[in-house]
Amino acid sequence: MSFESMGLAPFLLRALTEQGYENPTPIQEQAIPLALEGHDLLAGAQTGTGKTAAFGLPLLQHLGTTPQPVNGPRRPRALILTPTRELAAQVHDSLRGYSKYLRIPSAVIYGGVGMGNQIDALRRGVDLVIACPGRLIDHLERRSVDLSGVEILVLDEADRMLDMGFMPSIKRILAKLPKQNRQTLLFSATFEENIKQLALEFMHNPKQVQVTPSNTVADTIAHRVHPVDGSRKRELLLHLLSADARVQTLVFARTKHGSDKLAMFLDKSGVKTAAIHGNKSQGQRQRALSDFKAGRVNVLVATDIAARGIDIDQLPRVINFDLPMVAEDYVHRIGRTGRNGSTGEAISLVAQDEAKLLRQIVRMLGRDMDIRDVPGFELQTPIRWGNSAPGKAEQPGGERAPRKSHARRPHPQGEAPRRAHAGPKKPGGGQRNAGPRQQQPSGGRRDGGQRRSSAPRQG
Repeated sequence: MSFESMGLAPFLLRALTEQGYENPTPIQEQAIPLALEGHDLLAGAQTGTGKTAAFGLPLLQHLGTTPQPVNGPRRPRALILTPTRELAAQVHDSLRGYSKYLRIPSAVIYGGVGMGNQIDALRRGVDLVIACPGRLIDHLERRSVDLSGVEILVLDEADRMLDMGFMPSIKRILAKLPKQNRQTLLFSATFEENIKQLALEFMHNPKQVQVTPSNTVADTIAHRVHPVDGSRKRELLLHLLSADARVQTLVFARTKHGSDKLAMFLDKSGVKTAAIHGNKSQGQRQRALSDFKAGRVNVLVATDIAARGIDIDQLPRVINFDLPMVAEDYVHRIGRTGRNGSTGEAISLVAQDEAKLLRQIVRMLGRDMDIRDVPGFELQTPIRWGNSAPGKAEQPGGERAPRKSHARRPHPQGEAPRRAHAGPKKPGGGQRNAGPRQQQPSGGRRDGGQRRSSAPRQG
């Protein structure tokens, strides 16, 4: 299928061609025709699948081909809600590119900056508003925005908005929208019960599409785990980064304070580093992200929420300095590498107190991970995995093999590879508990070929 065969207007096709996009991604193939027909839509798609174009192109076609109501002041006709400032800015930039040959006045609304420019833009009149829920509520309370004319509503990354506690704000915003003659497009990485309940409340007979099964990751990503004493994590991270300082790396830390301390340590150690988290001003966050994308800094340290809208082409490596507390967040983190057929590395530094988190991640993924000691950073005390190692099947008869004393000695040729397996499935699809890790003869990364993306990737 091509964009031409989907019924998109010439002004959109021309813009897509000039940007080098020829063939739609799977989510675009499924979502665009349904959206163009006017259906409400529940779409399952993760970051990096091309979902911004999947909702953005039908939205722009509607605005570009349906006349603006002439009576009264100009009011927004389309509203896109996003969980973070970065994602709002990214979606706005993408839609401006797609609407190159249209005149679609728009405004992007988020916190962390003054309200003056946003109020001025809204007073001049816009057709499209892209907003974070909190700041949009501020404008509603000031009566600087009127949402009674919205014809299309998009909720982007709805699961993340609910995780961040935006449900009350979303319901307040929905109460200001027209209930009749409104099309709603909801995009989410998962369809958990709270998402379905929200959809039932405000959507009308939605069509559902799902292109990526929940909690799956690209096959081109090599997963690697380095056990390390917690006190030596920073030292090991510096060692890994220094091995090839030119490789752009996104590093995840658990807390804002931890992100700042880690970025300061790396910067003082000679690694060009920036940090991005919720306590940074919008200007600081945008500057850090643009410096990283442009290669002026090689390492970006981020928290989960702050990184939620980062979209970087060909990012080769993601490092989990701290494992996420929720296993599903591992998928969101590493989904920023290995996109559209390119290869990527996902490296996790795991201390004793994170053993349980690693087991949960491996079992959720249902796939192997390489576990390697780094020479010079071997654990003083082996990790106590408890009843089971991450994902390794129990030994026959319920007996667990004893850990061999040489299992943690450095490999003669460098890192000693082991494998943590997801474990064989029980009859009926369940997975058995995992047992101790065993030495494997090899554990190299899997390299896939690179190919150029031929469809819009934003979002």
